Amino acid sequence: MPALSHRITTLNGDGSDGWDVFYRARAMIADGVPVTELTIGEHDVRTDPSILKAMYESAAGGHTGYAIVPGISALRDEVAARIQTQSGVRTRRENVLITPGGQAGLFAAHMAVCEPGDVALFVDPYYATYPGVLRSVGAVPRTVETRSSQGFLPQRDVLAASCNGGASLLINTPNNPTGAVYPRATLQDIADVVTAQDMWLISDEVYDTQVWDGAHLSPRALPGMAERTLVIGSMSKSHAMTGSRIGWIVGPEDAITCLVDLATNTTYGVPGYIQDAALFGLRTGVSLEAQVAEPFRRRRAIVERILSSQTVLRMIPAQGAMYVMLDVRATGMNGEEFAFALLDAHQIAVMPGESFGRSAAGHVRVAMTQEDSRFEAALRTLCDFASALAKAR
Repeated sequence: MPALSHRITTLNGDGSDGWDVFYRARAMIADGVPVTELTIGEHDVRTDPSILKAMYESAAGGHTGYAIVPGISALRDEVAARIQTQSGVRTRRENVLITPGGQAGLFAAHMAVCEPGDVALFVDPYYATYPGVLRSVGAVPRTVETRSSQGFLPQRDVLAASCNGGASLLINTPNNPTGAVYPRATLQDIADVVTAQDMWLISDEVYDTQVWDGAHLSPRALPGMAERTLVIGSMSKSHAMTGSRIGWIVGPEDAITCLVDLATNTTYGVPGYIQDAALFGLRTGVSLEAQVAEPFRRRRAIVERILSSQTVLRMIPAQGAMYVMLDVRATGMNGEEFAFALLDAHQIAVMPGESFGRSAAGHVRVAMTQEDSRFEAALRTLCDFASALAKAR
């Protein structure tokens, strides 16, 4: 057959998409093996029935045809009001594009700000799709490395050196996979660097309702940043609507106008009945968001309690999101070796830190996405397994 494009055949760079442990776990489950999955950020409590009812009523009422590409006006207005309340930055519907989930938003945002061959930066550790997104728009990925000992927060000197010559910087706070919530000082360092380099900042804020320590601050709220920042948001984590594929981009009006043109030629919008369900969910208010987030707050406390009774594993302070990062180097294994060994020995699946970049090597990411008692039992087994490995060294 004719050759495929270089762009599509090189999306994964080194040939791996970082999900090998997950794929093996799913194959084991398909074969009937009872695997405890602590891999992906999928809520164990599904979309609230009231949202599903709103979705059904919208579809049954006929909102199943083509929806307006930028998003229905009421939903754009609601997202704008939500963002303005959170950030204090004046936001109107013209600043909002509704997208098929945060992932589509990430792609579109980088299409808007990166020319082919431009250097596009992102903080390591990173969500596994980030490098592929940048390659898919023809950009050259470059990492800003961080250190476990510094809570995986980007440091100003490293940022300045890494961003030289870059077109964009992608950040994620609260962070997947580390659980870090960037403080104001870190965000100000980021703002100073991207301003000095005349770069775009793309801020992935899909975990903004899952903050356990401190507070979420959008860099768009910092002085001078609203005109160079594109914010990615989503209902996936805040409202457990992962499969509904509903999110948004918020940014300068001129950028959103161009992004609407892109959406017209790619996604052609989001189904109207899903938008109506999202509008219902947002109008329900923060009480539903808190209800969705509460299990992860509770399970983080379980992790802290269990890990306090052992000395082999070190927990990176988890200030937000639905994950914890554990340093497993005292076992003598790197993250990938530990994850595969744990899966084979105890049928517990976690993600190796290596799936998220070089900075996370020697760590594993544990998703807090199982019912409390099952999660606690799996975590105790993980700790016992790590202790046995360390003693055997």
